[in-house]
Amino acid sequence: MVAIGGGTGLSTMLRGLKTYTQNLTAVVTVADDGGGSGMLREDLGMPPPGDIRHCMEALANAEPVMQQLLTYRFPQGSGKLTGQSFGNLILAALNGISDSFDEAVAKMSQVLAITGRVLPVTTADVALEATFENGTRVRGESKICDFKKAQDCRIQSVRLLPEHPKALPAAIQAIEEANLILLGPGSLYTSIIPNLLVDGIAQAVCRSKALKIYICNIMTQDGETEGMTASDHVKALLDHSGPGLINLCLCNSAPVRPRLVERYKAEDAVPIVVDRAAIEAMGVELVTRPLASETQDYARHSVARLAAAVVELYRERAETKIF
Repeated sequence: MVAIGGGTGLSTMLRGLKTYTQNLTAVVTVADDGGGSGMLREDLGMPPPGDIRHCMEALANAEPVMQQLLTYRFPQGSGKLTGQSFGNLILAALNGISDSFDEAVAKMSQVLAITGRVLPVTTADVALEATFENGTRVRGESKICDFKKAQDCRIQSVRLLPEHPKALPAAIQAIEEANLILLGPGSLYTSIIPNLLVDGIAQAVCRSKALKIYICNIMTQDGETEGMTASDHVKALLDHSGPGLINLCLCNSAPVRPRLVERYKAEDAVPIVVDRAAIEAMGVELVTRPLASETQDYARHSVARLAAAVVELYRERAETKIF
């Protein structure tokens, strides 16, 4: 199983999937340039560790104290360390004593005894640039949200600079050997699509005979996907890759609690409209399941529900069973 993406959405899914299988590889974006990751990237010249650390946290089988250390953030008043994650610093130190970033990730994976593998999609130093429907552009993943609000129009496309960076060979191999490939959930333009812009990744997914599922977000995202339906998300994925990228789009069917809907209105986010006919017109099957968490204070996927739905779909449709 290969899961492609980044951010909170991917790590949420990994937490659930690791209870079903150890044959799990996360292929993770390295386009982040904000927050603590951005500081380490600028100061040390290393790829951003944040999304990769989140995935390792989700898959870790470490002692409770180590888990606490991984998630610890230095509080306000800690000088240059304010807001920095200790887990990021561990990965930065391992990068310093390793020959490559992917080797550092492998060493940290051993320390945490993670289930499966976590791979950076590339070790190249890349920046994300967004082009908007009015023709304007902005460079830097962390700048896209505010810039989009200022432009008040949709993102037309994103690209990596330099374009077509070389993929980590192990990431291509994992995709080629996969029986199940998952994209998302997560930020469409800043967590999922950047992986598809790395040389060979989208092509490997499109060639694969595996079951390929896109897990759509529950809500639109402020500063990224306002006004977009589920089919708009699918179209953006296909526009940045090619036909055959996915067989199936998995969407939430559970209602979002009214209190949460009101909270999200403040940031112009609403439950994503699932437009079945438009999705299926693109040759992608739509499946809906109740995936929203009933307990979280955010409209996010339930760890257990999402993992169970993915496994159920795989068992129903895949020719080769891995669990």
